Amino acid sequence: MSLTFNDFQKQKIKFDIYKLKEAYEQVLKIKDFQGVEGITNFGAISLTQIPGDPDSIKGNKARGVFWTKPDQTGKEVIRDQMIDEAAYSEFISDYKETYFKEVVETLQKNYKIGRVRILLKTPRSTLSWHRDPEPRLHIPIITNPGSIMVIDNVAKHMPADGSVWITNNTKYHNAFNGGEENRIHLVACVLDYKFN
Repeated sequence: MSLTFNDFQKQKIKFDIYKLKEAYEQVLKIKDFQGVEGITNFGAISLTQIPGDPDSIKGNKARGVFWTKPDQTGKEVIRDQMIDEAAYSEFISDYKETYFKEVVETLQKNYKIGRVRILLKTPRSTLSWHRDPEPRLHIPIITNPGSIMVIDNVAKHMPADGSVWITNNTKYHNAFNGGEENRIHLVACVLDYKFN
């Protein structure tokens, strides 16, 4: 099996990393990270919701459905609930004065996207080995050399320089933060992207 970085595709769009960091700090003054009950090393702040439905970003809807192989049997199981990603089209008004509004509008013009969230991975922690229903768009905001994403058997660090990446999360993958500070990415579900 040959290793390929094709599952990490850098896009032509780029954002101002300083404005992204400033917007992140502004959002933290309004809202703190919410995790899924029982999960301590993952947090999400939703930037979009189903129009008029603030409950669409609460609880397990912050995470959404995924598949995993939790034990030695290798049998795949489903976790959480299916989400209608295409319905998450409304930018949450609490953050309308931040640079994230411009970022989300730009992404919506260039891609068919679902939920847009700021995701937290705490220091020295990892996600489960899992796969998602669709690819993900990543914009790293705060990272470190020990923050790595692994898809199949390929590991990659995505730097926090304003770049936009689309990752093939339909394959088994995880992300870990081996550093000593939080890893913060803006992440959007991409509904119309095909990998070569």
